[in-house]
Amino acid sequence: MASVLSGSMAARPVPGSYGLPVLGALRDRLDYFYFQGQDKYFESRVERHGSTVVRINVPPGPLMAKDPRVVALLDAKSFPVLFDVDKVEKRDVFTGTYVPSASLTGGYRVCAYLDPSEPTHAAVKQLLFSLLLSRKDAVVPTFRSNFSSLFAAAESQLANAGKSDFNKLNDATSFDFICEAYFGVRPSATELGSGGSGRAAKWLFLQLAPLVTLGLPMFIEEPLLHTFHLPSILVSGDYKALYKYFSTAASEALDMAEGLGLSREEACHNLLFATVFNSYGGFKKLFPGILADVSKAGEKLHRRLAAEIRAAVAEAGGEVTVAALEKMELTSSVVWEALRLDPPVKFQYGRAKDDLEIESHDALFAVSKGEMLFGYQPCATKDARVFGATAGEFVGDRFVGDEGRKLLQYVYWSNGRETETPSVGNKQCPGKNLVVLVGRLFLVELFLRYDTFTAEVGKDPLGAKVTLTGVTKATSGPGTQ
Repeated sequence: MASVLSGSMAARPVPGSYGLPVLGALRDRLDYFYFQGQDKYFESRVERHGSTVVRINVPPGPLMAKDPRVVALLDAKSFPVLFDVDKVEKRDVFTGTYVPSASLTGGYRVCAYLDPSEPTHAAVKQLLFSLLLSRKDAVVPTFRSNFSSLFAAAESQLANAGKSDFNKLNDATSFDFICEAYFGVRPSATELGSGGSGRAAKWLFLQLAPLVTLGLPMFIEEPLLHTFHLPSILVSGDYKALYKYFSTAASEALDMAEGLGLSREEACHNLLFATVFNSYGGFKKLFPGILADVSKAGEKLHRRLAAEIRAAVAEAGGEVTVAALEKMELTSSVVWEALRLDPPVKFQYGRAKDDLEIESHDALFAVSKGEMLFGYQPCATKDARVFGATAGEFVGDRFVGDEGRKLLQYVYWSNGRETETPSVGNKQCPGKNLVVLVGRLFLVELFLRYDTFTAEVGKDPLGAKVTLTGVTKATSGPGTQ
């Protein structure tokens, strides 16, 4: 997709309108949440203006965000400018045009809200890299232990009730897994007990409430969720309990933080945020999303995955190793395809550092210094100009083979291209490789245990809602009991 526009065409103004002050943003918010829905909201603006780069308002708008106006980048060509920290500033744009109160994070602006130019950013991100490296050997056994228990619980529920709420099991299991993987201490075995994931979910909700709908009547949700910040005191007790766990369980990581020039307190708030918001919040959506996609794809894909996974594990002497995972090409493709279709974080923001020219597939656009750029990732990663006629469909083997691997540069879920590497100088997710690893581990655990399964798939505020309705135990291979 080499550029043919730059240098041969003058940049033109970005089309679109913000409407009347306040009223335009309010009307657009209602379209976004109630009258059209997310995807249709953006698609309709593209159709109306004949452009994938458009001026629009984004939620939450009045009164929570002082300026909801953005330049939206809604194709695979224009979207990556949001990753270029030489061109865009990433200060306080993690959640978009509004910023949750710092009282939710101990009074600190944590790493997600820092621009790479801010001194603390490099120290915190280096801490996260060091933590991941120091605990890399714990990930596979910890995942298998926790998720083996999840599937055992699901089987018990299926036997007793004929169905199993996967999301509920996943919420508790993912929280235990990621904390144990990072710090070696399972939260449910501490004072937090089994309520840790619930406390974490409440804290997450207060930060994400302006961007979600719970399916309640509009006259309830609009003033409750989208107009004013919910007070942090609602979760202060939950946050204190979480912080107490992290301050003890993460003691080795906090020692590393001091060596990087961070105070233990600031480092602890950052570790809590990275673990609970970034990792746990992502896994709350990732695993149900993968399960939903694979369920709907049907038994043929199940059999192919089971064959690949069991062969690789058998070749590794019956052990699930990282080397074995690297040989699972179809399994990796399925994870990438799930991340492409429904990324854990759908939105990216950045403020133009200077006057810019931004290129779509069809035109060059002039953007002024200081303007907020916004990307709705599903529009970019379902771009038919890149992914063809099946761009909006789940194709499990899309990234298999040399030609399939070439498409990975257009998978953007990590705030960067899948072909790029996180560093202290960019904003790409430091746990990018871990997320793909555990996505594969999830499929491995599933298909070592079962030949196939059935499920009902619905929606919840974050993504897919999955209810398991049946499983067929493995009849061959390393997973056979």
